[in-house]
Amino acid sequence: MDGLPTSLADYGPAALSAVAVAVYLVAGEPVVGAVLHRRFEGRLRTDAGARRSFYLRLLILEWGLALLALVIWWSAPDVDAAAVGLAWPDGWPGPVAGGLALLVVVFVVASTRALRGGVLHELPAPAADAAAGRHAELPVHATLALLPRTRSERRLFTVVGLTAGICEEWLYRGFFLAVVTAIAGDLPDLALVAVAAVAFGLAHAYQGVGGVLTTAVLGAVMAALYLDTGSLLLPVLLHALIDLRFLAVPSRALPSAGVR
Repeated sequence: MDGLPTSLADYGPAALSAVAVAVYLVAGEPVVGAVLHRRFEGRLRTDAGARRSFYLRLLILEWGLALLALVIWWSAPDVDAAAVGLAWPDGWPGPVAGGLALLVVVFVVASTRALRGGVLHELPAPAADAAAGRHAELPVHATLALLPRTRSERRLFTVVGLTAGICEEWLYRGFFLAVVTAIAGDLPDLALVAVAAVAFGLAHAYQGVGGVLTTAVLGAVMAALYLDTGSLLLPVLLHALIDLRFLAVPSRALPSAGVR
């Protein structure tokens, strides 16, 4: 992708702030995510509003970070909108990126059908640590505890899914990769895809090794689509689709856990 910053000087007085936010995305977000999830697990059995409260915290955190990054970019004199993906796509994705996009759609359709069919009920039973007052809905997939069960949770989860698509693509693809190239210079797209994959995977460390690997692959795919099209539009749409597919899964297909 052409047009990415190649020097921190492009950020002018906003350079230090840009680096600080980029470092937080890699080193701070995994810690914050783990703490928030641990507290959520501790409340899940006793608090009927635990999921809604967690969703609200996620919304505040993600929009807060996204707006902070937007202000920093706005203050950078020589980093234009196209350099951070805030532009219309250059054209249709190439063969590789287009194939990746198609695979994402196939994954969404296939996984949604499997989830609706009750595949989650065949997974290992939940485990609880009563002494620590914590509850993990499913040890092999901690994110299952986050899925909405009630109508009010589903409404708020819709906002969370859209927020993830918009804010995470802006933060981890548009903003983050622009800062990386400003620090490291002109890097090949493959290196940028790898960096984006690692950063995005680490941000989901609370999901365990499997979650880190899965989200790292997702981060790599979205980065490839972004760099190929020069725009965050397609990654945002696909990312939101991945998260919102859970709304097509009825509550009866989800393992029961916590309070409802």
